[in-house]
Amino acid sequence: MRTLITNIKELVQVETGRPKMRAMGKEMAHLETVKDAYLLVEDGKIKAFGPMSEWNGSADRVVDATGRMVFPSFCDSHTHLVYANSREHEFVDKIRGLSYEEIAKRGGGILNSAKATAAATEDELYDMAQQRLEEAMRLGTGAIEIKSGYGLTTESELKLLRVIRRLKENSSMTIKSNFLGAHGIPMEYRGHQEDYVDLVIKEMIPRVANEGLADFIDVFCDQGFFTVEDTTRILEAGIKHGLRPKIHANEMAVSGGVQVGVKYGAISVDHLEQMGDAEIECLKGSDTMPTILPGCAFFLNLPLSPARRMIEAGLPVAMASDYNPGTSPSCNMQLVLSMACIRYRLTPEEALNAVTLNTAYAMGVSHEVGTIAVGKKANFYITKPIPSYEYMPYSYGENKVERTFLNGVEV
Repeated sequence: MRTLITNIKELVQVETGRPKMRAMGKEMAHLETVKDAYLLVEDGKIKAFGPMSEWNGSADRVVDATGRMVFPSFCDSHTHLVYANSREHEFVDKIRGLSYEEIAKRGGGILNSAKATAAATEDELYDMAQQRLEEAMRLGTGAIEIKSGYGLTTESELKLLRVIRRLKENSSMTIKSNFLGAHGIPMEYRGHQEDYVDLVIKEMIPRVANEGLADFIDVFCDQGFFTVEDTTRILEAGIKHGLRPKIHANEMAVSGGVQVGVKYGAISVDHLEQMGDAEIECLKGSDTMPTILPGCAFFLNLPLSPARRMIEAGLPVAMASDYNPGTSPSCNMQLVLSMACIRYRLTPEEALNAVTLNTAYAMGVSHEVGTIAVGKKANFYITKPIPSYEYMPYSYGENKVERTFLNGVEV
């Protein structure tokens, strides 16, 4: 099946040479486009693209994109999309002055979601997650990483990961699974959390690995959660079972999470609201992608990660949604793109690299998605009529996606 998109006003973020795995430092300001373009898709992959004046072939289906632009689909490398309940009551608590840490200490936050998850069936969780996944697609997302972490018992964590596996099997979206058993400390383990760490290591990880339920292993290494020592033990156990590390780090405080993530080859370290010179220096020369979560900082009114300093230091930067019920209840990567420019002062070019190529790298799929390149998956969206690619972050209050294609098929 050959599908041809014709008369594209501008085809954005194309790669004509060997595709890059990530964009670093000054490279993030580079964005290659083709005006008055065509895009040819064959068997789910990008077959060719270029100026309309150079097209002289045939196709089974033709889509006229006159006045519209085409972008590679967003890649969202940090979500907690499978959960059982919303947490708007805690939202009101935050308005009244309670901090995220205070809510967690009294059994709210992650523990609230864990209680609801334990009560929900796998089918119920799947149906809710499928609706959220479809909403993300409509907003232009084509690849997503989904974490567990709202189980905090062996059986509940496995239930969440099995839901993610079903989503993988039944969705046209590119999905990666992340085991985050170390997301919070259950109330019954408060004061002796090393016993919960033992449970994660000795029981959860082996069962997750035996069922092949996860691509990554993650730890919330931060003040009030898991220590560097806890994190080290969990990552070492995960690596022995073939799981590549990721880290939640430096949301509440400079926690040492960046350093332990780099030491163990984490594909990404995420949050980074609290960053110093030592953390930036540690990331230099590593293969770890620093990933900022603008929605969380916005929702919790946290300090902003120093994205500009990181780019000027030569680092790559990714930005993801952190979609979850407690601290970032939005899967809208168009909004993340806007916040990258408005709040973090990235240029549109830098921001687009942050939410596509670099987030693809942060979930280990930049070899197959994240840019428009021959041989990559045909994951892209066609916009409504818009004047320029700068309009994408500029107009933050509307859905600018008109049609979404995943694996070359309109969804």
